[in-house]
Amino acid sequence: MTTIYIDADACPVKDETLRVAHRHRLPVFLVSNGGLRPNPNPLVQIVVVDDGPDVADMWIAERIGAGDICITGDIPLAAKCLEAGAQALRHNGDAFTAANIGNQLAMRNLMNDMRAANPFHQGRGKPFGKADRSNFLNALERAVQAAKRASNCIFK
Repeated sequence: MTTIYIDADACPVKDETLRVAHRHRLPVFLVSNGGLRPNPNPLVQIVVVDDGPDVADMWIAERIGAGDICITGDIPLAAKCLEAGAQALRHNGDAFTAANIGNQLAMRNLMNDMRAANPFHQGRGKPFGKADRSNFLNALERAVQAAKRASNCIFK
């Protein structure tokens, strides 16, 4: 069965993900360093990990598998999810794929180097808007449908 993992610390689409998961009756793990409200839905499990860099990412990477879906903005975590046979989506609905993950990792590393070289650079991304939320919902629905089709093929 497909499971959805949410890298929840800074995720702006938790509620949208939970609605889609509820509609499809899929289990969800909300993984965070803390600060999440309990959810009464029995399909939702809140996992609070220790503080520290990438602890939530490691928890997800150790458990995610083929047919699962990860919601994250973290490119190295997305790469680990893809290696495990899972799907990974950004908060705006963009899919991480085998075809684009190498370029995204390289760009991330380049930007980290540029920020380190210029500590006064205050680069800001574009604001998260309604179109991003809508694109995410459409992408998540497509990912869930693809996972269901794949699991049906495996068991036939």
